[in-house]
Amino acid sequence: MTFQYWYMFPVSILVATVAMASGVGGATFFAPIFILGLRLSPEVAIGTGLITEVFGFASGLYAYARKKLIDYTLGLNLLIVTVPLALVGTWVAGSIEPDYLKIILGVGLFAIAVSFLRAPDHTDVAHMDALIVEKYGGENAETTLTTAGGEEIRYTVCNRNEGRLISGVGGLFVGMISTGLGELNTYFLLQRCRVPSRVSVATSVFVVAITALVAAGGHLVQFFQLGGNTLNTVLNLVIFTVPGVIIGGQLGSLVSSRIPQKVMERSLGVLFVLVAAVTLGEVLL
Repeated sequence: MTFQYWYMFPVSILVATVAMASGVGGATFFAPIFILGLRLSPEVAIGTGLITEVFGFASGLYAYARKKLIDYTLGLNLLIVTVPLALVGTWVAGSIEPDYLKIILGVGLFAIAVSFLRAPDHTDVAHMDALIVEKYGGENAETTLTTAGGEEIRYTVCNRNEGRLISGVGGLFVGMISTGLGELNTYFLLQRCRVPSRVSVATSVFVVAITALVAAGGHLVQFFQLGGNTLNTVLNLVIFTVPGVIIGGQLGSLVSSRIPQKVMERSLGVLFVLVAAVTLGEVLL
């Protein structure tokens, strides 16, 4: 191991802070940084980004678990689909041409940018939560969660098959390009499956964390099989990125309370449009 990538430690702190404050998986940032900044192959960049992201998600998952906001039954129903498709995506990422993988990543980043630019504001989310309580949160609700504070949250999950389908697509993209599942899950759990926003976010973090862990494991196995320079590069990166995201994950919660969510979403939407354009430009131009 060497200290070649020592500067990724402060970079990782910054990335994880922004990622945790905005709710975006850290690999969404790391994959383009590794490809465009460090000139790594897409497969190595995506796999290393996922390995790093797993450690960043761990702190967020722990926080939601302590608050008892995770619907584990719903999460396991989604994981049945996302985990195998994430492994398929991992295999695909190692089997296709790097330029094609860059194109898929660029398109994925554009899609994430659009999701940020069109994200509902706080008022809209509050309105959807109120409708869920009114229509699906009565005594006949199928699910009742009791939070750590003693609050009861009642709801009935709608459009289950659609939710599995969308999550499956997200799982496939996690394995291929390290991102997509969290953005798809949060939207559809709230707007299509009628799960209250706090439970949607917490359950999405649970599903993404487990799916990313499995996908990262798949990439790690491939790296050990390749060995040599590839494995050394990955190890030389993660010794700096993992401590960085652990620190940044704690700072992110502080930043999120000081920057309006709408400002954060719009800024990231513009940023991802630019990164996607550069990623695609390297291949198409």
